[in-house]
Amino acid sequence: MSQTVLPQAVGGPAAETVPTGRTLIARPAADMPVGEPVGPVAGPARPVRRRGRELEEAIFEATLDHLTSGGYARLTMEGVATSARTGKAALYRRWASKMELVLDALDATLPPPAEVPDLGSVRSELLLLIDRYLAAMESRAGGAMHALMNELDHGHSAQGQVFRDFVVDRVVIPTKTSTLAVLGRGVERGDVRPGADNAMVADIAPAMLMYRVKMCGGDRLEPGFSAELVDEVLMPMVRR
Repeated sequence: MSQTVLPQAVGGPAAETVPTGRTLIARPAADMPVGEPVGPVAGPARPVRRRGRELEEAIFEATLDHLTSGGYARLTMEGVATSARTGKAALYRRWASKMELVLDALDATLPPPAEVPDLGSVRSELLLLIDRYLAAMESRAGGAMHALMNELDHGHSAQGQVFRDFVVDRVVIPTKTSTLAVLGRGVERGDVRPGADNAMVADIAPAMLMYRVKMCGGDRLEPGFSAELVDEVLMPMVRR
């Protein structure tokens, strides 16, 4: 008598055979899941062999994806490694913690701070400065930083303080330095009253931008906000 037996489930118990006339049909054993595939199941995508900058860029992109979609609390080194199609060990060789990874990803992907050129007009230079600031905040990395800022602002955790220090060093201080340089040139040209190139005035634009984004909601400001901020707030304060 011929017998027909279905394949044994991988790693599972052997199937039983039940006679039905001339052919034996396999019947799952009592503890074998019914309706599940008995063949090999596709696993996660295999790691891709990359090195150096190419690998870092893939990891940073995956980090930003996880930050914007799930937030810092749900971000894991294993999840980032899976999305970047690399091994978890590749991350731990470079970063001891996920905060170190997040800060490096933000630092590498945020638009770099740049000096504002001398345009011969304080108004034009302030507009350029604020537009650059907004471009950084509205970039993909800026959106991730904004989400992280909202999440870590609650409480006074050590991680929150590390992140706030990063924002100050990477965003606030460069913006403040550029603003002081613009105002200082204005004083030299006679467009800005003496003494207006001070830290208090330089803090106004970043403070208002942060307030509008964080407290008033929305990741993007309405069109014309830069010009309104310069013409209605900054220029009346500094004009000679």
